[in-house]
Amino acid sequence: MSMLTPPGMRGRKYRVTGNSYPRIRRPRRRSRTVAVIGSIVALGVLGFGTLQLVDVFAGGDPERAAAANATDEEECGTADTSPEPAELPSPDTITVNVYNATDRSGLAQSTADTLAERGFLIGLVENAPGDLDGTVPSTGLLIGTPDAEESGVLTVLGAHAVGAETGAPRQPVDADESGEADGSGKPGGTGASGNRVVDLVLGDAFDTLAEPAEVEAALAALVAASPTEPDC
Repeated sequence: MSMLTPPGMRGRKYRVTGNSYPRIRRPRRRSRTVAVIGSIVALGVLGFGTLQLVDVFAGGDPERAAAANATDEEECGTADTSPEPAELPSPDTITVNVYNATDRSGLAQSTADTLAERGFLIGLVENAPGDLDGTVPSTGLLIGTPDAEESGVLTVLGAHAVGAETGAPRQPVDADESGEADGSGKPGGTGASGNRVVDLVLGDAFDTLAEPAEVEAALAALVAASPTEPDC
């Protein structure tokens, strides 16, 4: 009897019927699969740890940082950012010397009269000195001290004399004992309140002063254009 003879079939003939046969498969290499899975897990853990380190050194969770920035912006947006009014000087604190650099007679006087009606103090009213006479093709020149420009004196007068250019600044002239004009007949000749004394030299392109409504609108626009920056 062969060792392949099934038990109970000793001495008998048998045959295999049917069409199903046992199949022999190669054993699965579980060790390789486990190693691949382990490598993937290790890489994931390593990547997560790297992100955590980057997050720590970069200043925190990006989403948390973005939320904090948004909160700061909202708080900054709710702060009072309305512009503070610019402290422009009023006309009754400004003395204007009016000079006529054109060949039109009486132009300086008529302009000075209009400025006086608008509240300005009037100093000298004369023809322009020789170095300026007939040499101002524009509307005019505004000449004052550096302090007059910084304090807004030239800005206020310039809103009335639209198109007038700012000339080279001059140094204040010391007042005499009486505080009156020194009568030099030159731009800057008035010594009283030197920082608030402005020379308006009328040029060939000058026609007339701006209308009061136009002056008010221009000064209001200047005030609105210089808001206080929020401290955020």
